Formats: sequence, C-alpha cells, structure tokens
Amino acid sequence: MDLSDQILVDKVKGGDYQAFESLVTRYESKVYRLAIRMLRNPQDAEDALQETFIQVYRGLAGFEGRSTFSTWLFRLATNACLMKIRHRATEPSKMLPLEDYLPRQEQGEIPQMVDWTDRPEDALLSKESREKMMEALEKLPPEYRAVFILRDMEGFSNAETGESLGISVAAVKSRLHRARLALRGMLSDYFERRGELRVRESSLEA
Repeated sequence: MDLSDQILVDKVKGGDYQAFESLVTRYESKVYRLAIRMLRNPQDAEDALQETFIQVYRGLAGFEGRSTFSTWLFRLATNACLMKIRHRATEPSKMLPLEDYLPRQEQGEIPQMVDWTDRPEDALLSKESREKMMEALEKLPPEYRAVFILRDMEGFSNAETGESLGISVAAVKSRLHRARLALRGMLSDYFERRGELRVRESSLEA
C-alpha cells in the first residue's frame, strides 16, 4: 500500500533516504511536465527538476506542513523555472508586454475565449495545434505563464495555484484572466482557420 506524502516526509526527517526516493518517484514526472511547459527546453527542464529535488531534500527538515507537500514542492519547482527563465540573459527575449497580445474590444463587444478552463489538451486536437499553443504560451511573461500552466493545464484550484506561487487568490484570478485573454489574442485566428476553436463567454468569469 502506498504511503501518504506526510508519512514519507516524516520518514525522510528520520533519516530514511529510501522514503525520499519514493517521493521523487511519485512526483518527478509531474515536476518535469511543469518544467518543460514553463521552459520549452529539455535540458533546462532536467536542470530545474534536479534543482527542485535538491531544494526539497535540503528543506524537508524545516518543512512544517502548513501547506501540503505537493503544494510546497510545486512552489519550489515553479521558482526554479522562473529563476532559469530570468537567467537566460544570452537569449533574445521572445516576450513582449502582455498588453500587446490582449484582444481589442470594439463598441463594447465582449471578447470570446478559447475554452481552456477544464483540460486544454482536449481543446487542441492535433500535435500542430498543441505546439502552436505552447509557442504562444512561451511569449507570456513568466508569472502569467506559471498561473496559466498550474491552473488551466495542471488542474490546480485557485487556492492551490496561489499557494504554489506565493500570491493571493485574487492575484491568481487577475493573472489567469489576462493570460487567457492574451492567448486568445494570439491564437484565435489560427484556431478559427482550423475549425478547432471552441468559445465560451462564461470563461471570463472562471
């Protein structure tokens, strides 16, 4: 029977390295998936994965359980990814101000939204479409990208996303709303051409 995260954490604190290996096995694929979505580079994602679990091992002694282990883990992972992005000084920036991507409203028209509120993968029917979305996501400022990935792609709640990023639920909602609008602005023409766009005004309220 699988042991709970908390039991494994307690075992690690007691010097059981095998328990730490169990935590790594349980979460490494999820952390790598987050990293590759954030960084879009396998080597950088591997580096972020390694750095995350190094920080986990070093920090477990002081982990007090005020949040779940998984929330704490993803906060470390997201921070590792954000640090990696900020240190890409040698690469030309692909990011523009978020406002450059927001769809313009005319005569009070309500902008339509791609229906990414459940599982975005379900809305993207082809490999090409998924790649287009990830390319667009890479252009978002990192803090907005992180919120969108955790909330809309990883399925975190607003509260879990906020805990993982160290921001309020209100900030999560604001960043998510703007990230969705920006992605819609970048991708709507493409998906409309391919007939894969599903729209829902109510997603603005999510």
